[in-house]
This record gives sequence, C-alpha cells and structure tokens, in this order.
Amino acid sequence: MRRPPRRMGSADVLWLNMDRPTNLMVIVSVVLLESVPDWDRVLDLMRTRILEPYPVFSQRPVRPRRTLGRYHWEDDPDFDLTRHVHRATLSGKGTAAEADAELQAYIEEYLPHPFDRSRPLWEVHLVDGHGSGAALVFRIHHALADGIALTRVLLGLTEDAAGVPGDLVGPPAETDLPTMPLGADASSGAIGSGVRLVLASARSGWDHLRAKGARATVTGAAGLTLRTGQVVSDLLLTTNPASAVGGVPGQRKRLVWTQPLPLPGLKQVGRLVGATLNDVLMSAVAGALHAYQDEHGRAPVDLVTMVPVNVRPLDEPLPRELGNRFALVFLRFPSRDATPLGRLALSKARMDWLKASPEAALTFALISTIGRFPAGIERRVVDFFADKAIGVTTNVAGPRDVRHLAGVPVTGVLGWVPGSGRHTVGFCIITYDDAVRIGIMADESVLPDPEALLAALEDEVALLVRIGAAGPTSRKRKRRRS
Repeated sequence: MRRPPRRMGSADVLWLNMDRPTNLMVIVSVVLLESVPDWDRVLDLMRTRILEPYPVFSQRPVRPRRTLGRYHWEDDPDFDLTRHVHRATLSGKGTAAEADAELQAYIEEYLPHPFDRSRPLWEVHLVDGHGSGAALVFRIHHALADGIALTRVLLGLTEDAAGVPGDLVGPPAETDLPTMPLGADASSGAIGSGVRLVLASARSGWDHLRAKGARATVTGAAGLTLRTGQVVSDLLLTTNPASAVGGVPGQRKRLVWTQPLPLPGLKQVGRLVGATLNDVLMSAVAGALHAYQDEHGRAPVDLVTMVPVNVRPLDEPLPRELGNRFALVFLRFPSRDATPLGRLALSKARMDWLKASPEAALTFALISTIGRFPAGIERRVVDFFADKAIGVTTNVAGPRDVRHLAGVPVTGVLGWVPGSGRHTVGFCIITYDDAVRIGIMADESVLPDPEALLAALEDEVALLVRIGAAGPTSRKRKRRRS
C-alpha cells in the first residue's frame, strides 16, 4: 500500500539542491568486517532494520510543480532493493595497507556518480576480498539525513556480544562540542524561528546569570553579548587563506584512512594541557596540515574547517522520517604553529571558545532558513559560507565494544560527509572499540597525493603519543610501580 506524499524539510531541500559535479551531496560510510558474512542475511537485515523502519529509503524526491511549491518525498512505485545493491570481489591479497588501498580505489570509482532522482537516493556495495574480510560501502544522499543519523541507522544493523541490536552512537567521550537540545520551533525553518532560537538561547543565559547575582549578571551578560557579536563578525568576515590545499575542485576525489590508532596514548597527551581527546585529534590534523603545506613549499597558515554539531537528542530513537538536524561551526586549525604542544594548546582554546559561543545556534537557524529560498539564492548563500573553509571535519563516537553484523565482527567504521562550494579536503574521525580511525577525502586535482597528508597525520599522532608517554603523569606512574 502506497503512503501519501510527505513534505520535505527545509534543511533537506537545501542539501538536495546543493548537488554539483565537483561536490555531490553524498555521504559515504564504510563498515569493515572480519570475515565474509552470509550476504542473504545482510540483505534481510537491511530490509528489516533500514527499509521497514525508515520509509525514506524507498522514496524518491519530487520537485514542486509551482515556483513557490514545496518539495516532497513519494514512494517509488517500482522500488526494488536489488537496484540499490552492487556486488564486488577484490583480490583479497596483500598487507592490510594494500587491502585498504584496493578498497579505496574501488570506492573512488563511484564517488563522482550522481544518483538517478527517479529512484531513492542511496546504494550499498557488498564487497568481498578486503583482505580476508569484507566491507559494506554505503552512498546515501545528504537529503535523506545528516551524518550522525545515518551512522546510527547503519550501526543499527549490528548487535553486541549478547545479540542485542542498537546503534549506540553518542558524543565522543569527554570530547565533542555539546549537542543542542533545541525546542520544537527551532526546526520550523522560518526566519522568525531563527530569531526566536537566538533569543531563547540568550534568555537561557540571562536566567543562569541572574541566579549568580547582580555582578555576575552584568559581567556575564556583557560577555554573552560580546561573544554573539564576535560570532556574527566571524561568520561574515572569516576567510580561508591561499594554501597548498586550496584551489578549484574537480570531479574526482581520493580516499585514504589510517589503521586503528589506540586511544589511551592520545588521551594521555591531552592531560598535559587539560585537553580533551577531541582537542588532541584536531591538533593532530592541524599538525598534518602544517607538515603538508611545508613539504609542498608553501608557508604554513591556519586553515579553516567546518565542524558539524548534532542537535538531535542521542538518547531518543530516530524519527521514521530521519532528515537533517545539525549545525555547523567554523574551526580554525592551528596549522601555522610549528610545535605539537603549541598546536594542542591552541586547539583546546579554540574548541573551548566554540563550546561557549552561540555560533551553533546561529548556523542551525541559518541552515533551516535558507532551505526555503529559491535554489539560485540557496547556492549563493551556501557558497558564501562554504568558501570560507577547506572542507568539513566530523567526529563521531561509535560503540566502545565490538559489534557484530550478520554474525561477523565489525573491525572498523568510517564515514565522510560531502564538501560543498570550493571545499577540497575533509576529515572523518570515528572512535570504535577503544580505537580511532581518521579518514581523508581529498580533491584529486588539488591534492593528488593524499597519501602524503595521511603519512603526516600518522607521524603527528605517533609524536603526540610519545610526548604523552614522556610527560609528568607517566613518570609518576612509573615511580609508583617501582
């Protein structure tokens, strides 16, 4: 029985209309498996845990018939799961790094391919021969949902050791920008709701300050006002300087990723300056960008990235309609600084500033609003803000324990959100099973050698771990043991 058409959210319309040949609005996710599962069982899981609970995976977008009409989703009358599933077999040979390179090359071939909009906007590749294991590669259009929601959907295919299914995705432990518990009117998308969102945030700050007394009220209110003014100024005036990773993007993208990196050593170096794990990981990316610029004969400069901030409650089930509920903030990587601890201290300071600022609230209101503009205006507004950054950097915490998919252990999870405008390089950071993997998606015409950037990133992580191991906390522990 066909469902009635469903109106598309304004933020979803925005991402639907932002497709262009140089930057498709497609989220890429990879689930790595220890061995080859029974593929019929995998397909059955997809039917029962993705297609049935989330109707948008069997629906297609429909353009409005009138100029001021609204986009909507409608059931694909000829939906067939097999149209969205591709099967492939790799060689299964070589080292872990060589197996990854073969899988990366396979995924890269599909990255420039846009979806047929007469069908649901997603596909999955069931890939045998990733070493002795396998991989599930998902390509899903951003119009269906944001990256956090899609990560939860895909991890919903998995089970824990006791066989209990669930996504178990949350903000990275002791790390990320806080999620934003926004009210219902925050998702309406009208300019008036955006104003109400900012005013509500300000009122909440005032109420908190009043409880601390008159002096705190005056001092804190002045600080809140200054922060809001600074954020507006930053949003309008931030520029991304010319650099070795800047340029005009082409259609082809490259993918590389690290092997699993243990978390304890990274947390240890963070304790030296009171930094979170997220601060450490961001400083590691900054260090890689510093080294890459220097190696390519350019004076290192601070580079700007866009960081998504989840606004969806993580302790509640995902809504059946999914959709996009996230904000974006600008983070200036301290990629000019030449010292690891200097980069770490600056990463912490800049992340602390973002956590205390209303930038996420302002950009969430903006994203919800511009999805109601005509497509041409949407593009101009998005390009104005997107061109202030080199790309997008995401940080997602997966399950802390090993999960299983169709009875096979999951050995790793990766995922990239797309860039827009003139974005050329993005990073994905995903923690899983007490380890972290960092992936890079780079524009081939601007960064033809992402392996060099990956090597610089791995070197920077190793250096930070050595610094942490040599720090005062480690020496105290050694003395206690002796």
